[in-house]
Amino acid sequence: MEAWVPVTITAALFQCWRTALQQRLKGQLGTEAAAFIRFLYGAPVAFLLLLLLMLRPATQLPEWGWGFVLVSALGGLFQIVATNLLIMAFGYRNFAVGTAYSKTEAPQAAVMAYFLLDETLRPLGWLGLLVALAGVLVLSLAATRLTARDLVRDSLQPAALCGIGAGFLFGLSAICFRAASTGLESGDVMLRAIFTLALTNTLQTLMAGVWLGWRKPDDFVRAFTTWRQSARVGLLSVGGSTCWFTAFTLAQVAPVRALGQVELLFTLAFSRFYLGERPTASDILGTALVVVGVLGVVLGK
Repeated sequence: MEAWVPVTITAALFQCWRTALQQRLKGQLGTEAAAFIRFLYGAPVAFLLLLLLMLRPATQLPEWGWGFVLVSALGGLFQIVATNLLIMAFGYRNFAVGTAYSKTEAPQAAVMAYFLLDETLRPLGWLGLLVALAGVLVLSLAATRLTARDLVRDSLQPAALCGIGAGFLFGLSAICFRAASTGLESGDVMLRAIFTLALTNTLQTLMAGVWLGWRKPDDFVRAFTTWRQSARVGLLSVGGSTCWFTAFTLAQVAPVRALGQVELLFTLAFSRFYLGERPTASDILGTALVVVGVLGVVLGK
């Protein structure tokens, strides 16, 4: 098994957990603040990880230039806006519908990577990507008792526009992060990934913090007063981002984002084993499609 596979699966697990916590805190903090805490409490942890890596013998910071900073900043900005759009999509409809639309990220990222990074998959990989996407839609639609016709009919509604927009920007941010980390000329995979993450989280904290402090100062203050709950979001964010950045350094954007669809399986498993809900025929079909699609992507890389 290639190293990027378990790293990506771990990233999806942390992301699923972190998003659930953000959704819970949205009522206390508001949309922008719930997105802000991801970066505010993640940046110090990322720098701590970087410091620990630097304690290794004969380890130096990677050589970098201002182009690296610019690409990291762009990726960070895209991720900030995408996170806000995703949380807004949940508010317009619900968690499952917002997730269904945002999961168009995988094919969007594959197309963007093809044009921007000259990356592509073999035919089996493209087929697997589409099968996995179909599985995600089956799972999400079943959870809300919607049909494919409903999804198409509502494609211009706010939830759809926010969810699809979030998927597009998440895909674009992934491309920026891969370009930034692979553009570093020195350091091992983990050092380049953590260095990129630490810089990106710092820039995101500054960008999102200035905006939130200017537009919604009360929410900005609440982001600090709820530190006990919010810090967990930061820890999970760094854990997930570390895995994502490492995976992007090891492999192309399209297969990494496609394999990341296993996040829906974690969500399904949580609802079944923790909440005791029984799977429906649609759940079983959707899960099977995601598994088959993910295998196709991995084998077709």
